[in-house]
Amino acid sequence: MNYNPLRGCLKLSIALFVITGFALAACLPSHNTPVTVLPEDHRDYREDKMAEIQARGTLIIATDADYAPQSKLVPGVLPSPDTKCEPSQYTADQFTGLDVAVGVEIARRLGVEPCFVTPPWSQLVAGNWGDNWDIHAGSVAITYERLNVLYFSQPYYATPTVILIHKENSVFKTPEDLSGKRIGVCAGCTFEAYLQGVLQIPGEKLKYRIQNPQIVAYENEDPAIDALSIGNGAQLDAVMTILPKALTAIDAGRPIKMMDEPVSFEYISVTLDRSSRRDPTRLLAEITYFIQQMHRTGLLKKLSIQYQGLDLTQEASQFDIASLNQTP
Repeated sequence: MNYNPLRGCLKLSIALFVITGFALAACLPSHNTPVTVLPEDHRDYREDKMAEIQARGTLIIATDADYAPQSKLVPGVLPSPDTKCEPSQYTADQFTGLDVAVGVEIARRLGVEPCFVTPPWSQLVAGNWGDNWDIHAGSVAITYERLNVLYFSQPYYATPTVILIHKENSVFKTPEDLSGKRIGVCAGCTFEAYLQGVLQIPGEKLKYRIQNPQIVAYENEDPAIDALSIGNGAQLDAVMTILPKALTAIDAGRPIKMMDEPVSFEYISVTLDRSSRRDPTRLLAEITYFIQQMHRTGLLKKLSIQYQGLDLTQEASQFDIASLNQTP
């Protein structure tokens, strides 16, 4: 598979990557993509996931309530009074972030209302959702292991995995220096799999540069970053996360810094449950088509810069999703 022609960019400094992203913002076009009109058919909503969604009038989207800049619940905002969402669900105006914006746009193009739920990450990546939500828009990276239980759409962004250390640390220069050290990660994430030496990403040949780390797992990276911020080596020696998350923490004034060398490169997609009682493959194809459209028009580039501060969409747009052979 050759859909990562810029794999060598991982060897460039993170600083160059960020500067390039901000420079692209100056010539960003504006777009107003019309809603796609879906052809009517007679599919039974009891058998077809997309028919069920359109009959219901809502798209139930799982995401994280506190994972800025990808998704964050906005405090103090009440549900829209005319919503079709259930009382246990959140409406679109109660959330913000890139993942949220992508989910909202997918719902718009389907002609339904987006409604949000916030299950635990470990449940989201394990599959077997029991049809409690329709899709997950939560910065999920494509891996071979996850392909066993989830369907993946065309990626909507792609990001380096970076390492954070305390800003007072002068000992750790390369990922190899963290061998045997305490590293915070989110449980069930690709970062944990990388440290375990079992991560397999389509199109990537990974080198496991950190040997025998002491893995400290959290629900997501935020509490890990909190622990790292307490002091140099106080609770953690490092944290692994995606580039946008690292930049957000640094911009917030956390006493941390990034190592120059990323350790992997990940493609982020919307996911659907393979075990759904209703066939999700037509919905998968439609979402992939929407995301490819959003790449072509520049909408995803615009959203990436708006929420992440830089364009992380270019390699995602080139990813050959058909090469994964997810459906017959």
